[in-house]
Formats: sequence, C-alpha cells, structure tokens
Amino acid sequence: MVRTGTTRAFGADLRRLVAGRSAHVPSAFLAGLAVTLLLQSGTAVALIVASFAGRNLVPLPSGLALLLGADLASAALPQLLARDLGRLQPLLLIAGVAAFLLARSARVRHVGRIAIGLGLVLLALRLLVESAAPLREAATLATLAQLLAGLPFLALLLAALATWAAHSSLALVIALMALAGQMALPAELLVALVLGINLGAGLPAFVATLGAPEPARRPVVGNLLLRGGLALALLPLAGELGALLRGLAAEPGRWVVDAHLAFNAALVLVGLPLVRPLGKLVTRLVPDRPSPEDERRPRHLDPAALDTPAEALACAAREALRMGDHVERMLGRVIAVFETDDERLAREVEAEDDVLDALHEAIKIYLTSVTRQDLDPDEAARHYEILSFTTNLEHIGDIIDKNLMELAAKKMRHRLRFSEEGFAEIRRFHAMVTDNFKLAVNVFITRDPRLARELLERKVAARDAERLATERHLDRLGARLAPTIETSSLHLDVIRDLKRINSHLTAVAYPILERRGELAPSRLAREARAGSNP
Repeated sequence: MVRTGTTRAFGADLRRLVAGRSAHVPSAFLAGLAVTLLLQSGTAVALIVASFAGRNLVPLPSGLALLLGADLASAALPQLLARDLGRLQPLLLIAGVAAFLLARSARVRHVGRIAIGLGLVLLALRLLVESAAPLREAATLATLAQLLAGLPFLALLLAALATWAAHSSLALVIALMALAGQMALPAELLVALVLGINLGAGLPAFVATLGAPEPARRPVVGNLLLRGGLALALLPLAGELGALLRGLAAEPGRWVVDAHLAFNAALVLVGLPLVRPLGKLVTRLVPDRPSPEDERRPRHLDPAALDTPAEALACAAREALRMGDHVERMLGRVIAVFETDDERLAREVEAEDDVLDALHEAIKIYLTSVTRQDLDPDEAARHYEILSFTTNLEHIGDIIDKNLMELAAKKMRHRLRFSEEGFAEIRRFHAMVTDNFKLAVNVFITRDPRLARELLERKVAARDAERLATERHLDRLGARLAPTIETSSLHLDVIRDLKRINSHLTAVAYPILERRGELAPSRLAREARAGSNP
C-alpha cells in the first residue's frame, strides 16, 4: 500500500527524477536513495531503472549507482521499525483512513493510502513479535537453529530463497527481527541469514527481467553480482561480525537491523567506485544478441509504468500508433496486389495481420492491468478510446487479410482483369479511404473535436462515393462490357470492403464528440421527429 500510494501520488515525478538525475554517477546514487526511501521497494526501483536502461535513457554506470542508492535506502526502514513506534500505529491508521475516505483530492487520498500502509506495517510487526513468543519453547526450531549455526552457507541459501519467494527483503528482515528477539538466536547465524536476505533481495528483479532486452538486464545483473560477491566474501567472517554486533547492542533484534544496514553501507562503499569497470564486465557477461527483431513483440508497453495511469495510457497509445503503422502499410499494399497480381506481396500483407493480432492482444492485456488503478474521468475516457481504436484497427486488418486478400487470390486464380474505368474507380475510392485513415490517426492523437467532425463528414462523402461507384459499375454492366461482366461481383465486393474499413476508421471520432454532447442518441429518432413536424 505504501508503494502503490506513493506511485499513484508521485509516480510521474519519481520517474522523472530517476531519468533526470542519471547523467552522473553521484546524482544517480542520490536519486536512487531518494526514490526508494519514498517507494520502500528496491525491486520496484530496479524495474524502473531496467525499463529506462532498456530504452538507453540511463547509462549503465548510472543505472548501477541508482540501484546502490536503492539498496541503501531499502535498509533504512527496518532501522526505524526497530524502535518503539507502537503509539504511532493507531494514529497512522485513523489519519490514513480519514484522508482516503473523505479527501476530494486524488493525491491526498493516495497519501492516506501511504499512512494506512505504514500503520499496517507497524501492526504486523507487533503481531509478529507476539506470535513468535511461543517459539522460544519449540525444541524442533531450537535444534534447527543449532544445525544452521554450524552450516552458514546453508543458512545463507535458505534465507536467499525465502526472500525471493516473498519478493520483499523488508518482510524477511522484520520476521527475522521478531524471531531473534524471542529465540535468542546466535549472532553468527543472524549474520549468515541477513547475508542471505540481501542476496535474495536481488533475485526478484533478476527473474522479472530475464525476458527483457540485454541493456535492461545489465543493471540488475550487476547489482546481483555485487550483492552475491559481497555476501559470499563476508560469510567466512560471520563469527567475527557476530561478535562485533554483540558488542554494539544487547538486543538480538537490533543485531538483525544493524547487520542489514551495515551490509548495504558496505555494498555502497565497495560498489560505487567500481560501477564503471563493473559495467564493462556486465556488458561482456550479457552481450547484445544480433537477432532479428520480432515485430509481434510490443515495444512501448512498459510494465514499470502501470502504477502511474497517465504514463501507462501514454505507453498504450504509442503501441496503438505502431499498430496503425502496420495497418497503413497493409492498406497501401492492397491496391498494389490487385494491380500486379503479386502472390508474394499478398503473403506479406497476410503476415502483417498476424503482427496486428499479437499487438492487439498485448495492448488489451496491458489496458486490463491499467483498469485496476484509480482512473480519473479523462483517463477513463482515454482508456476507452485506446481500446476502441486498437479493436477497430484489428478489425481492419481482418478485413484486409480475410476479405480483400481472398478477393485478390480469386482474381489471380481466374486470371480476371478489371476494366480501366472500373479499376480507376477502385483506385479513387482506395485513395479516399487512405486519406481518411491518416485523418483518423490524427484524431486519435490530438482528440481534436474539429478534426473529429471533419472525419465524420468524410464518412458521409465516402458513402456517397461508394453509391456513385456502384451506379457507374451498373451502367457499364448494362452496356454489356466484357471486363465489367467478368469482374462484377469482385468489383462490388472490393468497394464494399473498403467502405467497411472506412467505417471502422471513422469510429475513432464518436467517443470524442459524444463526451461533448455533439452526437444525437439516434439518427432514426431524429428523422422521425423531423417527419412529424407540420
């Protein structure tokens, strides 16, 4: 709840901070520190950094410095929670619930969500301490603790796996702090477990980016190498480090949070001077793979932006425009296929529809994730516009693939030829639809009501042009022209399908004009009312 509230209230500002402060290593480190102190999720920051690195917005050394800042900040909250903050818990919950339910400002409501989350963390810590009290009498757990104390590497490995499974180093540190306070675990064992928690904290982001482009994976891999290398280097010194912790504090719970903070401070001291050579090493370990780009794979649907609806919708709109590029290419090639009878070109057009289907499915799933967020009215309207636009683009692709290309195949199979006048009509109508396509994309981008009205006016013009083309074709048919007779059904079907495409294009104007109250509920009802007037 803390992370969600922070990203919804300040997510865009935090992402701009990450991107804007990444030019130099020291400022990148401070940006990672600040953003993670607010988000309280090192994994979330790692995914943001990976996203920016994948788009070459963050240099690799700066990305590594950002993650080092995130590592240090993630160790700060357990230090705070180790203090007696029980009195703050009810105040945070009451203030948070009041702000969330009563505030009109969305940002204030999200700040209330943050307060509720912090209150629940304090409540959870108290419940963990109380629930762990009977464990001091558990003989089996005591035996397991003695066994792990003699096998520090196994303790480290189990703690790393548990942290990866929980996807939260904070949860494991809090649980271990409560357990240590009740069972009086040896300091050496606690050191090994804390080292494992810090190693495991790098695994969720590493696993989440396995399918990402190589530049996006490198900062996460570098951070995991630093964590793992330092944890394994310090493990043989667990006994000496445990003795040092016993001298610094009396409570075993304090040993956990102090060891956690000390590890991350050491990680910064060791790693920050090494970000440039480490970047070179990681680039060798994760080299660019010269593979052809899969056009069916979305390029702009950034998972890290899902917590900020405005940015997520912008990502979806960019991917929708990429769908539009494919549709425009398909539509442009249609006339060439009918003119040249090029079977290879027809297969390329049909392959483009597979790309459209994949992109439409990806955008639809991405938008489904966005709907889980709190959308304001304008964002909800944009969400609907994007979904409607991409659905219509997918339908246009189906018309081109399953109808027009089938008609082209029929023309090739039977070696048919349009009359010169008939094909000129098809060309003119195709050019009109192509122009309307460009205007429809502009309407989608700008949401300009003036352009939306112009697009609907062009729909009427296209309907008139289709009627005129049909009448002229019937006139030629009446004149018994041989080419017209042979291609009559083909000619009318092509015109009909182009008109259907035009109807899908003009649909982008309806949501824009409907919000402004410029559309009548029913043209039929309006005409009936007009007919009833004397």
